[in-house]
This record gives sequence, structure tokens and C-alpha cells, in this order.
Amino acid sequence: MDVEFLGHHSPRLDEKGRLFLPAKFRDDLGDKIVVTKGFERCLTIYPHPVFKQRILDPLNAANTSSKTVRSVRRQLLGDASTENPDRQGRVTIPGVLRSYAGLDKDCVVIGQGHYLEVWDSATYEAANATDGTTLEDLHDEGVVLL
Repeated sequence: MDVEFLGHHSPRLDEKGRLFLPAKFRDDLGDKIVVTKGFERCLTIYPHPVFKQRILDPLNAANTSSKTVRSVRRQLLGDASTENPDRQGRVTIPGVLRSYAGLDKDCVVIGQGHYLEVWDSATYEAANATDGTTLEDLHDEGVVLL
């Protein structure tokens, strides 16, 4: 599945723990999505086919006798939730995932190519204020973009 999530959106969680996703993201997400834990206390949202291809299939093929594999499977799959956005583009974020990411009301949704990241707004601002990572750092790791 070829998707391209780009850009930034600042929705609020409603009282039922639902997150509104704009049409520019919904079109590529489709009717069935997966919400799970991401890095640095954010959540990730994948279209189901992308999650299956990039996360589920590789983890299912991995050697489960490895403690690391089992731990990552628990983290990514154990709390993952398959959701269906409603007609207004709202997605229910389960309580365990809201708690993990510290989501309360103000959120930031960021396109990351083949998936979305969902952050608590204050956590996102703090992480970016102290990060300091540059394109040069990425180049030093062998990834050349420009």
C-alpha cells in the first residue's frame, strides 16, 4: 500500500477519548486502522495493510525464543487496537494508549510518511525544544536526504 502522510494537525481529544483526524489523513488511512505505542511516549497510527506489512508480518516471522522479540511483540501488539474511524473522522484511542502517551486534551498529529504519530501537545513541544537533532546527524548515520 502506497501512502504518504505529511504535515501537522492539532486536534483535541473529546470527552469519550476520540481524536478527530482531518480528511487529508483519513483518505489514506482507510476504514481499518491500527493504533499502538510509538517511540518517546507517542502513539502511532497505521492503515491496517501497512501495519500488517511493516509490523505484524516481520514480528510474526521473528524468532520468538528471543527475549527481545517477545518484549517488542508485547509492547507493539499487546496494547495495539484495531479501530474504525467514524463518519466524522473520529478515532477512539483506548485508555491504556492514552495513558501511555499522556494524552489529555490537546494533541499533535504528525505525518511520518507511512504512518502518523500522535503526541500530547506539551510533551511534543518539550521533546522538540530539547532534541537538537539536525540533518547532519542523520547524514552521519548514513541517511542522505539532500
